[in-house]
Amino acid sequence: MSKTIIEPGVCGFTTTVEVTTTGKRNCSVNINSDCPNIQKLASVLTEVDPFKEISFRGEGPTVLKLGAQYCSHPACPIPVGIIKAIEVEAGLALPRDVTIQINK
Repeated sequence: MSKTIIEPGVCGFTTTVEVTTTGKRNCSVNINSDCPNIQKLASVLTEVDPFKEISFRGEGPTVLKLGAQYCSHPACPIPVGIIKAIEVEAGLALPRDVTIQINK
């Protein structure tokens, strides 16, 4: 099981993503979020094929489709953070922190 904590910024809606490999091409996804929009996404995103999530080929990532459907802010980093959590659990990426640093 991999656990990812996403701090998205000024909204303060922390999200925790737990991903568990359940088969060769399946991962279960459990999302807990303070954001009401991400809570709706979490209610439908419970299992994914990690290989579909890492490519724009074919139908593209389910997580990004659901992000567009449920998340009202296009720059929200939570959908991408969910994909990163899936990649790590499936052994398709190394567990490294991701940072977006904004200076003005």
